[in-house]
Amino acid sequence: MTFFTWLLRAFLFFALFAFASNNMHDATVNWFFAYAWTAPMVIIVLAAFAIGAAVGVLAMTPSWWRHRRRAKRLQVPAAAAPAPAPALPATPDVTVIRDGL
Repeated sequence: MTFFTWLLRAFLFFALFAFASNNMHDATVNWFFAYAWTAPMVIIVLAAFAIGAAVGVLAMTPSWWRHRRRAKRLQVPAAAAPAPAPALPATPDVTVIRDGL
């Protein structure tokens, strides 16, 4: 199984390497107020991916914090756990002997 994992990783690496080497020509991103950014296409795609990943993580952060607080609140610490019920005293086996019956 590890062989197939490494084979998949190698395929992904070479596919991304080929994508990067085929997109080295300059591209221009036109922003607002007549500002333009010229960079290789692969850099622009990588920057767009990184910005999208960062925005996604920042959007999920409040939800993660809320779930962590809820899990921490629901977790019972060992000191606050209810004490086990006391064991009943052991009763000795008693045999009752009746005389005359």
